[in-house]
Amino acid sequence: MIPGMIRSAIFVVVILAALTAAAQNSQLKTQVEAVFPDAQAWYLDLHQHPELSSHETRTAAALAEHLRKLGYDVTEKVGGTGVVAIMKNGAGPTVMLRTELDALPVEEQTGLPYASKVRAKDDSGRDVGVMHACGHDVHLASLLGTAAVMAKSKDTWHGTLMLVGQPAEEIIAGAQGMIKDGIFTRFPKPDVGIALHVGNSLAAGQVGITPGYMNAAADSVRITVYGKGGHGARPETTVDPVLIAANITVRLQSIVAREIHPGDAAVITVGYIQAGTKNNIIPDTALMGLTVRSRKPEVRQHLLAAIERVARAEAEASGAEKMPLVEKYEGTSAVYNDQVLAGHLASVLASAVGKDNVVVGEPPTMTSEDYSAFVEQGIPSLYFSLGGADPQKLAGARASHKELPSNHSPLFAPAADPALHAGIAAEVSVLRDLLKGSPADVAKLTESKAGN
Repeated sequence: MIPGMIRSAIFVVVILAALTAAAQNSQLKTQVEAVFPDAQAWYLDLHQHPELSSHETRTAAALAEHLRKLGYDVTEKVGGTGVVAIMKNGAGPTVMLRTELDALPVEEQTGLPYASKVRAKDDSGRDVGVMHACGHDVHLASLLGTAAVMAKSKDTWHGTLMLVGQPAEEIIAGAQGMIKDGIFTRFPKPDVGIALHVGNSLAAGQVGITPGYMNAAADSVRITVYGKGGHGARPETTVDPVLIAANITVRLQSIVAREIHPGDAAVITVGYIQAGTKNNIIPDTALMGLTVRSRKPEVRQHLLAAIERVARAEAEASGAEKMPLVEKYEGTSAVYNDQVLAGHLASVLASAVGKDNVVVGEPPTMTSEDYSAFVEQGIPSLYFSLGGADPQKLAGARASHKELPSNHSPLFAPAADPALHAGIAAEVSVLRDLLKGSPADVAKLTESKAGN
């Protein structure tokens, strides 16, 4: 008799839990639909008014204005044009949701009726087209919708919600700028951080989770090669820096091929070689620009040291009197997703967008993201993928073994309608889950405190 009663009690509990989850999902869908028109309108406005890195004045002002209207305590000009918005809702953990403000110097070629026609001067004075070719407009509009839902449903969470609009992500400088300006001393330091990024590797409506390393470390390296100029018809009187640069370029590829374990991710790309003014003049110098990508810190260190070694060796082999100048002028570490947090939030996201729409184990990429600077400040995080591809176009591309236009392409055009719905639902569900316990409860969901 008693076992039967226990089974009945368990059955009732399961049914009640299922009904509660269904009611919560239905409520979330209703709330997302209520804020979607504003989020979509803001997306269209942002897409048509992109701004270059560190010049996001209009974008930052619009974000600040909208968040103030929702009741957030907003601080502008953090680390340049950065925005920090705080909403305190009783005792509890502090959770950060971050988005980016900047666009790219890309002339849009999508043909969309709302395509960007903006042109601007970049920091070197060149006239360039400007486009949200990386999808930051989707991220911003998702955050706006999420902020509205959270502000209007304070009975569903408690603690401190911290929204961050970060500038200059595309030049991997904005996160460090905000840190130097005291983002985690002037404001509550988050117990956990969340961010997303839209792309065409997943269908709109889907989200992807990559436990562990998500993005690569990126280092920008400039090499100045010194030679001895002279007449192009008399190379024997010169030390040709163009030839040295060419030899360095070829030799650099052997670092990855012959010095790095095949299982470790590493890329060295020479993006440009600039030298000379005329075809019959051997110049004194040549300038090389490199991007270097890796994940593991030890691999990163090896690549940078090997690049300098190769540059010096090729210069010496060519008889150069002055060794090359090798400068690393910008860089960011790899983004690491807390694996315990990722596992926990996978089930949360499944309840928000559907189990079949959550892709766990999404392959890491060699692209970079300076969100890693926040992680390095001791903020366990989940940086997840948001599908942006039109499902039919993605299926067609896969069937023909082709790729849809990627981020940074002038043809990049995410399917904003399904993507925004999924982005807002995903962010709200994750925030509510993390803002329902205590800081200690959140700590138990991370690697550093797992099992405590």
